[in-house]
Amino acid sequence: MKETVAPQNYSHQQFKNFDEYTLEYQKSLAEVNKYWLDKSKLITWEKNPSLGLEGDFKEVNHKWFSDGCLNVSFNCIDRHAHSFPDKTAIIWAKDNAGEYESISYKKLLDEVSRVANMLKAHGVAKGDRVCLYLPMIPELAYSMLACARLGAIHSVVFAGFSSEALKSRIEDGGCKVVITANEGLRGGKVIPLKKMVDDAIEGVELVEKVFVVKRTASEYQRKKRDLDFNEEVMKFEPSCPPEVMNAEDPLFILYTSGSTGKPKGLVHTSGGYLTYAAHTHKMVFNYKENDIYFCAADIGWITGHSYIIYGPLANGATTVMFESTPNYPNAGRYWQIIEDLKVNIFYTAPTALRSLAQCGDAPLDGHDRSSLKVLGTVGEPINPEVWKWYYEKVGEKKCDIVDTWWQTETGGILISPLPGVTPCKPGSATLPLPGVSPQLVQPENGKLLSGTEIEGALCMKHSWPGQARTIYQDHKRFVQTYFTQYPGLYFTGDGCRVDKDGYYWITGRIDDVLNVSGHRLGTAEVESALMEHDLIAEAAVVGQPHDIKGTGIYAYVILYEEIGSEENLEESIKDIVRENIGRFAAPDTIHITKGLPKTRSGKVMRRILRKIAAHEYDSLGDTSTLADPTVVEALIEEHKKLQVK
Repeated sequence: MKETVAPQNYSHQQFKNFDEYTLEYQKSLAEVNKYWLDKSKLITWEKNPSLGLEGDFKEVNHKWFSDGCLNVSFNCIDRHAHSFPDKTAIIWAKDNAGEYESISYKKLLDEVSRVANMLKAHGVAKGDRVCLYLPMIPELAYSMLACARLGAIHSVVFAGFSSEALKSRIEDGGCKVVITANEGLRGGKVIPLKKMVDDAIEGVELVEKVFVVKRTASEYQRKKRDLDFNEEVMKFEPSCPPEVMNAEDPLFILYTSGSTGKPKGLVHTSGGYLTYAAHTHKMVFNYKENDIYFCAADIGWITGHSYIIYGPLANGATTVMFESTPNYPNAGRYWQIIEDLKVNIFYTAPTALRSLAQCGDAPLDGHDRSSLKVLGTVGEPINPEVWKWYYEKVGEKKCDIVDTWWQTETGGILISPLPGVTPCKPGSATLPLPGVSPQLVQPENGKLLSGTEIEGALCMKHSWPGQARTIYQDHKRFVQTYFTQYPGLYFTGDGCRVDKDGYYWITGRIDDVLNVSGHRLGTAEVESALMEHDLIAEAAVVGQPHDIKGTGIYAYVILYEEIGSEENLEESIKDIVRENIGRFAAPDTIHITKGLPKTRSGKVMRRILRKIAAHEYDSLGDTSTLADPTVVEALIEEHKKLQVK
């Protein structure tokens, strides 16, 4: 399915048609400050900003709205609680299917105020760092917004990270307080969070208090610095005045893993980040008042920060917090939630969609999805075949799909279709949003590329309000990582091609763009071709050293479980790539396996796949974020057998 899919015939709140988007885009680049100062009016300021962008990428000192003052918590709660106190702010979809809890804006204000007063009473003040190691429960939202209310900086750590990974983030952030739960529930499994915290902070003197939410009835080992969150919070009044913050004051730190070295603690600020999250949530998803919005991500990642908590709540939306997994208790879980809650906007990762598509259409049957208007994807490029399934089967050809491209570093979506406006090409992120100025660069020589039908490293010409400002306590590393490869530009780390119509196609991390006998190939392109094979359930492609080609193509493939062996399987797999791309793109090695090394957020850790393909078993780097480390051992053994064969 390579043809363009026209937008559905319903109105976008901002643009009547594609021409209006084009005009707005051109104006936004011509008058950057005017454009973003206008968007800053989406939120309420204690002191309105008069300054837009200051600084640049040459000095790496960019900042936004620096003379403005506000409170993020006030913007996400108070102003809505005063206008429509009974409106549902959060629907908590619990681990057990069919169990929900609705939290009104009034209740949200009360709960957040109590938590803020509790933290304040225990010494948390403006600028202090608080680590949140919590499952997807309302207390996570309360704690984030309570920190924002006080001007404290929260550092959310995904409640699936190991104690070792947690410890490094607590120490790097200098967190004096940790909020956790006795246990977490996820997909029917119990996660011993309190024990993980105890292991992580053993001997770590900087942690003064650990607040423990009782998610289950199980008891936990009480230590001297532990406090029962549920008991303690009820000692405090449901009223707490919000701290007035400068727009450039930090709101949170969020860690993202690098290929090597310790994780990077990216710092996002208050005014610019909230403006960008609110603006992009409203524009990209065409959010309208009273829509039910369901982002199925975890708040431990940037998607959950921007598009479960801050963006939707700043817009006064009803946002769903999902505690479970997409296949618990069965592969119809998402569709049940959509039916039960009458969801209008659904946003998830291609990884989840691929796994659900493998289950066929039966789980969709019997679940009413007629409420859906917009379907979104996030986290990685979506294969055209999966896009087609999402569009035709899940959305029944009635919903626009917004394939969004962005990063932890960007704070919000940068490239995406707009529903009702942008014609889509399955697999393409389509076009940049207004105010966003991409620049492709030839990686070999740094030459700036222009026009269409080009391919190179994806960079950005100038800043946008949601952009991270630094790496916590390591600005030198921030500059080195993102601004030294191509001076004056922000380097995203991704490769990209622009087609004849000006549409952007993300080809994967730049080191996932292969140069095979002089042909530049994106791994995502080869993977999409492999997925056309009837027997392949999942595929991941990396480069491997090749004596003649320089770089060969190494394909890891997972077959559907129910199929048996097929004669000439490897040759038929290569043929499908030859047919879709060309003979030069046929993989040199087909590695059939049962599993791929994935992080707990579902992303394939390609660094490990590259190392294995290159026989570099002893330099795999940090594997602490893997969901199942045993997969790596199996891959290495399989690779050794392939070499013998």
